[in-house]
Amino acid sequence: MAATPLYKQFADQLAASIRDGVLRPGERIASVRIASQQHKLSVTTVVRAYELLESRGIIESQPQSGYFVREQAPSGDKPPARRNARDAHDDHPAYQQSTEVDVSRLVLATLKTIQQDGTVPLGSPYPNPALFPSQRVAQYAGKIMRDASQSSVFDDLPPGHPDLLRQIARRYLENGLKVDPEEIVVTVGATEAINLCLQAVARPGDTIAVETPTFYAMLHAIERLGMRALEIPTDPQRGIDVGALEALMQTQPVAACMVMPNFQNPLGFQMPDSEKEKLVRLAERHRMPLIENAVYSELYYGNAHPSSLKNYDREGLVLHCSSFSKSLTSAYRIGWAMPGRYRAQVEKLKFLNTLTTPTAPQRAIAEYLTQGGYERHLRRVRRTFAQQRDLMRHFVLRFFPEGTQVSKPEGGYVLWVELPGKVDAMELYRRCLALGITVAPGRIFAATNRYGHFIRLNYSYPWSRETEQALKLVGKLVQELSA
Repeated sequence: MAATPLYKQFADQLAASIRDGVLRPGERIASVRIASQQHKLSVTTVVRAYELLESRGIIESQPQSGYFVREQAPSGDKPPARRNARDAHDDHPAYQQSTEVDVSRLVLATLKTIQQDGTVPLGSPYPNPALFPSQRVAQYAGKIMRDASQSSVFDDLPPGHPDLLRQIARRYLENGLKVDPEEIVVTVGATEAINLCLQAVARPGDTIAVETPTFYAMLHAIERLGMRALEIPTDPQRGIDVGALEALMQTQPVAACMVMPNFQNPLGFQMPDSEKEKLVRLAERHRMPLIENAVYSELYYGNAHPSSLKNYDREGLVLHCSSFSKSLTSAYRIGWAMPGRYRAQVEKLKFLNTLTTPTAPQRAIAEYLTQGGYERHLRRVRRTFAQQRDLMRHFVLRFFPEGTQVSKPEGGYVLWVELPGKVDAMELYRRCLALGITVAPGRIFAATNRYGHFIRLNYSYPWSRETEQALKLVGKLVQELSA
């Protein structure tokens, strides 16, 4: 049996100290440099250990402050597993009325358990941090923070550091989209970008059209701002049903539409270019803002970078949101918005909501992009994800009972699994948790009580005997629940 990697050994030691109360919630843990010296480990090993603990929800990073112990879920709960869910879609009729959104408590409860230490993380929403070039980015950040004389207090203010704005614009240009750096507003991850964009175009009580199923962060933004969700049928290959959306817009006012056209979480599809253009033209006819979540767009498996809704936007109605968290590093939570005609409002809201985005992480990522190697890193990640997608699909179809259907994502790192109709995914989630395995239940991906027999699975982590055994156990539980 292969020896446990040093970074995992160190992460397990820290996790044990936290469980034993040596380190308590809210307390700061040693910096990467000090931990490296104290434990005679390389900086890379410490960074990977910290990222592993952060992905499990045990610690959290606070920009320019360091790492802190997070509040833990009750000790009776078991650790998380990988998420499993597929993208088979019935011919769902569009909901005729908008719905109040109240999913945050369920999502928070499941995410807390999914990130517990010691579980098989099939339910995790995060990619495997070991795939990220964290050491290089951390080295750049450390050098920048040591040489504070190069920074200005005003560098933290919106829209963001000029070096990063230029590198983001350059990246889009390399992928076929000309972007004015002055349109970009840097944010604390894509989640803040989505929230700011929604706040800029709609008001409490407004109706927001969303895909169904959809990524729960989109629903959180709607819930947080006191808006209502109108769920639109979404095809597992072609994306949101533009015709159904237009028909419903004839019956009720829709303030904005939130979509994820490339490698949507949880379905994994890439919306065809013709459908993307059709959606943008519909938005133009009705003067309806489109909020585009593009966080997975770099994780494509094909030969060419997918187009964005921005490619078809002639009137500045597309508010494009993305981040480096899913493709480069999640440690610093650097995202951005390109809000088109709403740019001034988004920049103002950024200033009012969180005031700044720390400069050192922005400059560190800009330096990494300047030095090159990002595309080579992405090719390796894409190849890894594509291979692990095929493995996960194969074993789900092998171990799960007849009637199970599994998506085949064209990018990203999650599967959407439709289980036999009798299976209650929440009960499956609880039984898996008791065995130290986590899955993401389908109910967290809709504002209404739908997808009760769906789960989502994460395949970004290295394939192992432990993963295979966990899938076998989940398959047995599904068989029991379907009887």
